[in-house]
Amino acid sequence: MERWPALELASTIRHDGDGGVTDDLATVQGTTRWIRAQSDLPAGHAPAGDIAADEELRTEIVALRRAVRALFARAVSPAPPSPADARRLMPADQALAHLNAVAAREPVAPQMDWPLDGAPVTRLLSAEDDPKVRFLAALARAAVEFLSGPQRTRLRACTAPRCVRYFVQSHGRQEWCKPSCGNRARAARHYRRQRTAADGGPAPGGPS
Repeated sequence: MERWPALELASTIRHDGDGGVTDDLATVQGTTRWIRAQSDLPAGHAPAGDIAADEELRTEIVALRRAVRALFARAVSPAPPSPADARRLMPADQALAHLNAVAAREPVAPQMDWPLDGAPVTRLLSAEDDPKVRFLAALARAAVEFLSGPQRTRLRACTAPRCVRYFVQSHGRQEWCKPSCGNRARAARHYRRQRTAADGGPAPGGPS
């Protein structure tokens, strides 16, 4: 299953399994754990395995996440955004400016390698020494690539009760980010039908 760093960043706000929402970036320690799990950033991006977060880096990643989630909300519109932050979204123009500014913090140049017995490949050569800056900029560039790529049109906010995740549709009729959310949504629909019937009203979708 393909993973996208921008989607991984947005998903650090998630349903906690008990009816609430948890934030994987709420602490410096949690942020460090998350950073070190991002070893699959695209080729040429900064390696994350040795980076330890401090409060400044945590705050900057959270700000970048806020911008990405605002742009995700724009991408899924006119469908509703994730309920986790629907009432406090960063304005889309501000989110776009912030994303571009963070992506520009690392000066990079494309370099081509072409081995005698293989195909040419491209890597990015960085002029930035600070690995934290490289990581932030790489994460922002990954979001730029995601939002300007074909997967943007398949981005959806999960409609299951209590879920706050965004996901990329794997087929055109997919409504939920994972099977457990589908099970929960179907159970909620069944409960509503049963309650409506018990109250003497028409079942949803039935005759009035």
